[in-house]
Amino acid sequence: MATRYLDWFRQAERDLEQAEDSRTAGRHEWACFAAHQAAEKAVKALHLRLGQETWGHVLARLLSELPQEVLIPQELIEKARVLDTYYAPTRYPNAHAEGAPFERYGSLQSREAVQYAGEVIEFVRHAVAQRKDRP
Repeated sequence: MATRYLDWFRQAERDLEQAEDSRTAGRHEWACFAAHQAAEKAVKALHLRLGQETWGHVLARLLSELPQEVLIPQELIEKARVLDTYYAPTRYPNAHAEGAPFERYGSLQSREAVQYAGEVIEFVRHAVAQRKDRP
């Protein structure tokens, strides 16, 4: 059975581009959400590359479910937890006590989200490169 990890990884890269475009345009809530999506898809790509399927959207959990042979820096898991906070509340007005999501997120959050997602993608890129000689 063919694996589609490369499709997932390429989409992760594109989602990160979308996050940066949204950040530049001042759509910070969308930048944060797209950054989470980029990181999530990259980690799912790594699971597929390792012959695993995984489900869900909690990035920190997805990282922790990687095989023990994949050494995940604790700081990356902490950054994933930050990205996890952008999954739902960036899109739904009822996720906050008041205000629409676009009123709740700004340049500090979106810059951090894009940076952290980029770090996750680079981690995955490195992990996949280390496995090039293995099936």
